[in-house]
Amino acid sequence: MAYIELYKDKLKKNYQFLDDLFKENDIEWAVVSKLLCGNEKYLKEVIDLGAKEICDSRISNLEAIKKIDPSVQTVYIKPPAKRSIPRLVKYADASFNTEYKTIKWISDEAVKQNKKHKVIIMIELGDLREGVMGDHLMDFYESVFNLPNIEVTGIGANLNCLYGVMPSEDKLVQLSLYEQLIEAKFNRKIPWVTGGTSVVIPLLFRKQVPDGINHFRIGETLFFGLDLFTQEVVPGMEGDVFKLHSEIIEITEKPKIPIGYMEANPSGETFEINEDDYGKTSYRAILDIGLLDVSEDFLIPDDDSIEITGASSDMLIVDLGESSEKYKVGDLVSFKLKYMGALGIFNSDYIEKRVV
Repeated sequence: MAYIELYKDKLKKNYQFLDDLFKENDIEWAVVSKLLCGNEKYLKEVIDLGAKEICDSRISNLEAIKKIDPSVQTVYIKPPAKRSIPRLVKYADASFNTEYKTIKWISDEAVKQNKKHKVIIMIELGDLREGVMGDHLMDFYESVFNLPNIEVTGIGANLNCLYGVMPSEDKLVQLSLYEQLIEAKFNRKIPWVTGGTSVVIPLLFRKQVPDGINHFRIGETLFFGLDLFTQEVVPGMEGDVFKLHSEIIEITEKPKIPIGYMEANPSGETFEINEDDYGKTSYRAILDIGLLDVSEDFLIPDDDSIEITGASSDMLIVDLGESSEKYKVGDLVSFKLKYMGALGIFNSDYIEKRVV
């Protein structure tokens, strides 16, 4: 049976590294937990590290956090859907927003529940995902400031997640200037300028984050230790907080070239034949995970002589290469995971989650 392990010591090391980095730069930060897909065992590990603010894009995950520790500030980090607003107000202390109508619905619900709800308004800086356009910003804020039970606590932006637009010092200065204009026009203090996600951390190392940016929300670099500019592990951090282990259920020497007329497989893939492989065989192993759990594109075998050759819905096929003598049926093959691979694994009920 396949399972994934979280290594507590490596997670703690990464958390401490980031906590020290942000304290040195007088920046508050929150953990983005959406990768963990609400797994209570793993959420507890994060909370036990000292996380006082956790962001997620699923209300059920915020509910799980509140059950573990009601004192943790929970932040919903995408514009809310209308039908989710009663649960949003119940389980999220704050939310990211871009639509006046939605904030008005949140205000009405917060009045009903007799709660204050914090709002961070997201600004469009070029990646064309969520965000209010700069030309509309002043009118937008003026209307939101008048809503009951709404506390505007931040201005924010998101980059790199849709079209891959990278953050820059100029873009962060622009965000900071928006905050200054709003404060000056309305004589209101905006505590957070949350311009930082994992992709902004390299700019922090280069001293290219303006002083006005005072809040970061971090997931990928915490769990993978990555500099997202270079895709290399940050010196002093750990890159393999998680490890996937999958069991071999068949090993057979087989031809390298499929036999018979070929069309697209059920995933819609077509394969090109390498003529150099005609007449050759190799030892192929079948593992007990498949596309239902994770795409093979996001798996990195620990053993570099193993090559992933394909996957079906619930089986992964690997060429054992020079390692064929090392493995037998029942053995485990281990993989490091890319971010989207870990997301698939955590979202699969078929993969056991362990803490080491």
